[in-house]
Amino acid sequence: MPATATLMLTLSIMAGTIITLSSHHWLMAWAGLEMNTLAILPVISKTKHPRAIEATTKYFLTQAVASCLLLASSMMNAWQTGTWDILQMTNKLASTTMTIALVMKAGAVPLHFWLPEVMQGSTLYTTMLISTWQKIAPMALLYSMSNHTQPIIIVTLGILSTTFGGWGGINQTQLRKMMAFSSITNLGWALIVTPFEPNMFAITILTYILMMIPTFTLMVMLATKTLQNLSTSWTTSPTGTTLLMILLLSVAGLPPLTGFLPKLLILNELVTQNLTTIATMTAMTSLLNLVFYLRTAYMTTLLTAPGSATSSMKWRHPITKTKTTMLAPTAISSTPALPTIIP
Repeated sequence: MPATATLMLTLSIMAGTIITLSSHHWLMAWAGLEMNTLAILPVISKTKHPRAIEATTKYFLTQAVASCLLLASSMMNAWQTGTWDILQMTNKLASTTMTIALVMKAGAVPLHFWLPEVMQGSTLYTTMLISTWQKIAPMALLYSMSNHTQPIIIVTLGILSTTFGGWGGINQTQLRKMMAFSSITNLGWALIVTPFEPNMFAITILTYILMMIPTFTLMVMLATKTLQNLSTSWTTSPTGTTLLMILLLSVAGLPPLTGFLPKLLILNELVTQNLTTIATMTAMTSLLNLVFYLRTAYMTTLLTAPGSATSSMKWRHPITKTKTTMLAPTAISSTPALPTIIP
């Protein structure tokens, strides 16, 4: 892709999210989301492969349906209340429809069907973009209207996302699909606490984004896309392989790593709100995530001895130098930060 086109698409993706974050009017928020969506479509379809074209088509159709629901919900609320203000989503039907549209854009159960396929058909950097930057705008809108959401619907969507996200990732051998189901699970954790403590919802999303950046960067460095490739990555970079294992366990929420912090706060908030049953169900579904993350850690560091392979690179997959400017600060923040946050 030419440098001019790359710069234009990058600026459009950034501008779309910024417009949505800074808008108070639903039409401006919709315009920002559309700009963001149209700019990322050429990025997904950049690789000339049928899977990439399929992923682009699925992403476009899903986001288009979600945008139509968003416009219909905002028009319904404006018709009933006389205002287009994002903070004044007081109509219950409009609020429910808007919630469905936003979780569809982010990829929560039961509207998650597009996310694993789109991430599998994209490159690792594009997958990182979809699972991090693309979630900021719809989640910011959900955060803005959190006071008017229906708690029963939001909590139900959260429990379904944590459950099906864990079940879906167990049988996966493709790391991109595994990360997609992990994204669904972490989004479910964030949704559960949205009606009660929106700030904790924002902390969960930001912590997840912070952990995903070094994880995908290390996957690019190690040229690994499957569990089979991951089991032979020790010979190419022992340090990177060990760090990737720790990051995956952090994403799973294993204490005392950083990923455990938002889950601990969410469980504490649910117990405070006298929702002990829901907190117990959510904690039990997190064990499903631990299954495939511990399996990945086993494949990475415990299955193959460090000196078993003599080659310094994967077969037909030479390790190329990648820009790792953000790797060091994000990796440091994603692994050992919990003891410094909670004394």
